[in-house]
Amino acid sequence: MPVSPAMTEQLASAVADLYEAAEGVLIDKIRRALAEGLDSPAWVELKLAAVGSLQAAITEVITALQADASGAIGQAVAEAYDRGQQAAVAELGALAAGQAAAAAVVLPTAPVVDRLARAVVDDTGPVYLRMLRQSMDTYRDVVARAAAAPLLGAQTRRQAAQTAFDEFANRGIRGFVDSSGRSWELRSYVEMAMRSATARAALDAHSDRLGAAGVELVIVSQAPEECELCRPWERKVLARTGPPGARDVQVESLAEPGRMVTVHVAGSLPQARAAGLLHPNCRHTVSAYFPGVSRVPASQPSRGTYEDSQKQRYLERQIRRWKRREAAALDDAARTASRARVRAYRARVRELVAETGLPRKPHREQLTTAR
Repeated sequence: MPVSPAMTEQLASAVADLYEAAEGVLIDKIRRALAEGLDSPAWVELKLAAVGSLQAAITEVITALQADASGAIGQAVAEAYDRGQQAAVAELGALAAGQAAAAAVVLPTAPVVDRLARAVVDDTGPVYLRMLRQSMDTYRDVVARAAAAPLLGAQTRRQAAQTAFDEFANRGIRGFVDSSGRSWELRSYVEMAMRSATARAALDAHSDRLGAAGVELVIVSQAPEECELCRPWERKVLARTGPPGARDVQVESLAEPGRMVTVHVAGSLPQARAAGLLHPNCRHTVSAYFPGVSRVPASQPSRGTYEDSQKQRYLERQIRRWKRREAAALDDAARTASRARVRAYRARVRELVAETGLPRKPHREQLTTAR
């Protein structure tokens, strides 16, 4: 069966869920700490005195997250590698007995899995310190702004506290910057790191397994809502390894052993991946190409454009954002207003999928909470 980054998305999402749930717990702990005694004249003094207790509670949550996430990352990468191998073995059933036997030999997976998992663990290491720092900075900022507001005559203490806390809920814990300089919110950052790692594990396992069976050509599918990076490689035959560049190669026909056929190769798989094919959100698949048997698929119309799919991702993020605002509400009025915005953005998602035919993904509209 073909291999694709999409086949490991659930694995990446499961790890990202851990971080999102922890973020929700932190928001709730800060909200409870702020809401307690909010109308008391001594509220500011009480909140400043409670800083140490809140920091200890937040540290406990983050420590538990770090332990759970490290194990989950390793398991997800190992499962992704196994899925990639299984996909290749399923495709290789058409081979001669000798090649099929070679494909069934267990490949050494531990070093590869450990290396990919360690990269994610190291990459997410700064996350935990930032979670603690931003949580405590937010708490102090809300207290300071709520204390000053009545003196300035602009807002009541409650209004100022809600406004300041809403700003945190809007953005979530963020500030994670990738190599291109883009800033990510917590869940998106972790999920992208995990998607990259699990996709690479599955793709490398698939390619390694094909190589063990002597299969050197693969073919790229056509995918709906393709982006500009992937479009040049759609429905193209690629060399699994070797130098970049288009060329014609002479290979033996699987259908007629002994007869050589000419296959046009658009480049190498490493070349295509380096150019952006099979990026973490890619919907393309790669499968073994058997000369004389495999056929280039016919072009199919897309359900929508890449821009449509990105608009859908934006609306999903807004739904999660307003759910965070609901979780951060200090009173019923703020909670009701946030729920109304959630409903409005959900309506926009329904309109978009109706207009474009894009599949709706309700799980991406959910805010994961601690179980």
